[in-house]
Amino acid sequence: MTVYHESFKVQNNIHKPKFHDVTEKVKEIVSSAKIKNGIVVVYSQHTTCSIIIQEESHDVTMDGTKFLMQDLLDILEKVIPTCKREGNYLHPGPLHIKHAEENLNELGVWSLNTDAHLRSCIIGRSETIPLIDSKMELGEFGEIYLVDFDSVRIRERFVHVQIIGV
Repeated sequence: MTVYHESFKVQNNIHKPKFHDVTEKVKEIVSSAKIKNGIVVVYSQHTTCSIIIQEESHDVTMDGTKFLMQDLLDILEKVIPTCKREGNYLHPGPLHIKHAEENLNELGVWSLNTDAHLRSCIIGRSETIPLIDSKMELGEFGEIYLVDFDSVRIRERFVHVQIIGV
């Protein structure tokens, strides 16, 4: 049994949730691992991000969001509205904001991302994909996305890929 791990960065460059198609990069990592049969775990350590497998959606909004992903955002907005100001949710409270400002050198407004945390909890932060004969079983149309739900600031995100098999 072999275990192989690699990670890579993506950059969120807009102030709204962003879907990064990471399929090709994950395929490159799978190829480098030289593992023929096993499982591929794609994971985000970020508590405001998710990993999903979804169909390619060819149409896009004016800002480049694929229609299917925009539909997901529209549904999530009804269930978990975007945090627009302090007091929308219990979190972040004054102690959390104080900790972020004093210990992490962050702006207090960056903590107004409760919606992103809740969305990530519901959607999940990893996907496990069977690896058969050196090919991920994504189905005919499956693509792997890192979803960055945090729209309060622009920053780098990491995607981890761990492959276990023979």
